[in-house]
Amino acid sequence: MKRRTLIASAAMSVALAAPAFAQEVVKVGVLAPVSGQAAADGQEMVNGAQLAVDELNENGGVAGYTFEIEVGDVGDGSADSVATAARRLLSDRDMGIIMTGYASGSNFEIELMAEQDMPYLISANSAQTEEIVTEDPEFFRTVWSLTPSFDGYETGVLPVVESLAESGALELPSEEIAIISSDNPYSKTIAEGLASSFEEGGWTITQNELLPFGEINDWRGFLSQVRQDPPGLLVNTDYLPGNAATFMSQFMEDPTNSLVFIQYAPSVPEFLELTQDDSSGVVYNLLGGILNTPSNPRAQEVVGKYQEAFGNEPGTYGAALYEQVMLYADALEAVGDPAERVAIGEWIGNAEKQTAMGMLKFDPETHLAVQGDDGIPLQFYQIIDGERVLFSPEQYATGDFVQPSWMGGEE
Repeated sequence: MKRRTLIASAAMSVALAAPAFAQEVVKVGVLAPVSGQAAADGQEMVNGAQLAVDELNENGGVAGYTFEIEVGDVGDGSADSVATAARRLLSDRDMGIIMTGYASGSNFEIELMAEQDMPYLISANSAQTEEIVTEDPEFFRTVWSLTPSFDGYETGVLPVVESLAESGALELPSEEIAIISSDNPYSKTIAEGLASSFEEGGWTITQNELLPFGEINDWRGFLSQVRQDPPGLLVNTDYLPGNAATFMSQFMEDPTNSLVFIQYAPSVPEFLELTQDDSSGVVYNLLGGILNTPSNPRAQEVVGKYQEAFGNEPGTYGAALYEQVMLYADALEAVGDPAERVAIGEWIGNAEKQTAMGMLKFDPETHLAVQGDDGIPLQFYQIIDGERVLFSPEQYATGDFVQPSWMGGEE
């Protein structure tokens, strides 16, 4: 059997025996960064999973089983931290499934799960998932991603920006782009893809910088260069909301006539709390984000439940982990026995289900969710006066793009 060995530095000794489930309680393992710089995401993951578990238990459970959350803190997402958390969850004989938004940047833990036939659901790092799974999809029969290929992140921005300019909604001062990223697989890969996409589209890249991954308190060196040669589009692919909030606030100290696009971070509630009015006008996109439109009542249902339970709307991972638990519950109900892990994994892979993110179905070769209008769409948002406005795709739009105030748009 051909497959990559990704765990040499994080070898694990885990019991191979199937779980006994002597008690009628199935544990749902959540790998999440509940401490460290991505703790806001981690808390979202735990909240979403707990919301679903509480709902299932209140309704009497599934197939004679109730559920209990067990959290594995991956901290900074290092290999050692993820391996330690995964080892603890995998060694629990009552563990029925493990899930995450994201745990490691490389997704090396996918092979650990597959070796134990542990159902594993994930909602990030699609490029890494695809790279691992496509070597031997059958070996990873219990591993599935609720997010589609991230290729759209790399190629989808250019046509939307140019469409806005062609329609007159955006007065684009130039076809120049400045990009800054941090050195992690997610941010770096997207930045590289954006650079290639815009170059092929005839744009000029005025800057393309890569910073070490971690907390960044000062973006002013990069921004001072931006102000010397203002681009039409300014892109930051660092996904940490604290870093992105600092970037946006420092940009607004002396804004240039540039559309600002920030990858992922503006979708996190913490970003709005940190930036307040400074973020009005910023653009971001999501693959696997909440499709909260009248055409998708499932999203309105999930958002309403989360808001009632926690006092605020969920970000991407609050909804994703809720749906992951519910997908597992559907599989358990169909299979009937949590010890039948392979059957549960295969049932999930064949599922088609309307979710808060859109219609979920899986590509059997990559084990990623299928992207598209009849699957999971790439959504573009703009923050306007503290509200997130979905402006593309048009069929899902909740409002229109507006020229940011620092680019001469109306206040």
